[in-house]
Amino acid sequence: MALRRIMVTGGCGFIGSALCRHLVGAGHDVLNLDKLTYAGNPASLRDIGNSPRYQFAQVDICDGDSVSAQIQHFQPDQIVHLAAESHVDRSIVGAGAFIETNIVGTFSMLQAARGYWDKLPGERRDAFRFLHVSTDEVYGSLGENGLFTEATAYDPSSPYSASKAASDHLVTAWTRTYGFPGLISNCSNNYGPYHFPEKLIPLVILNALHGKPLPVYGKGDNIRDWLFVEDHARALDVIATEGRVGEKYNVGGRNERRNIDVVQTICRILDRLRPGAKPHEELITYVTDRPGHDQRYAIDATKLETELGWRAEETFETGIEKTVSWYLDNEWWWRPLRDKVYAGERLGLLKQAG
Repeated sequence: MALRRIMVTGGCGFIGSALCRHLVGAGHDVLNLDKLTYAGNPASLRDIGNSPRYQFAQVDICDGDSVSAQIQHFQPDQIVHLAAESHVDRSIVGAGAFIETNIVGTFSMLQAARGYWDKLPGERRDAFRFLHVSTDEVYGSLGENGLFTEATAYDPSSPYSASKAASDHLVTAWTRTYGFPGLISNCSNNYGPYHFPEKLIPLVILNALHGKPLPVYGKGDNIRDWLFVEDHARALDVIATEGRVGEKYNVGGRNERRNIDVVQTICRILDRLRPGAKPHEELITYVTDRPGHDQRYAIDATKLETELGWRAEETFETGIEKTVSWYLDNEWWWRPLRDKVYAGERLGLLKQAG
């Protein structure tokens, strides 16, 4: 595969940093655009920060002029657009930032990228790709059976998923209206190293290490399909390079688990690797369910697997073991976040009207 110049938006976030590390490790040139919100952490790029193949620019994707200037300077062959507000609980009480970043920001990216693409010479214009990275949450909730496919109708439940659905539609419209070389990926729940500790898996790991309650929404029977973040990074690389313009590709790990089973698995690993005075499962606390909480997500990744040859390499068992071990070994990364940015408090609680 030829070496490429790839712009990544949101590259200081969880999935974006994994993609930057993967691409630089493969020898490609990467420009990371990131606004550095609370969830953007340059420390996640420490391993590649001094590489001559890695560049960083602090840019808000809603600032179209700044985005265009960075694109013109870097001259990318591909843009992989991950920059987004992504936490459902935060969207429940603060939807405005999600509308601004996820919808207006994607519009800004599309306008800037299209202006650049329009002026590229023939072969480079034909080869250019814009991959918009989205979520399976745009599809809503599944019942006990069935899987999300690329043809599943959109049915978002939260302000977060609605904003991502809107941004997906913008990319599709730019492709159909302007012939713009856009693609979309929709992934299941990611987990792994460098995950900001507001999400379920890192929150449970760190709360358990500190002897704090392990919050489980409702009965803990909500089901998610879990995807190891480094598997996802490989998938994005493949889709951006080999995917067909105008197509969508679902990315999933084929690892469905109930939330309570995920929490209990983490507790058992910690009991073995970092035993306390009592089993960590005794810290599990059932809390009031999230408003509009989808019951089940599950991805059918057949299209990605058969057309592009990608396969998830980690099972949930191997991936969660690696993840817990990483947090135990890398307090330097999470301690500043835990102390200064987010201490594990409950998010997304609605205030009573009146």
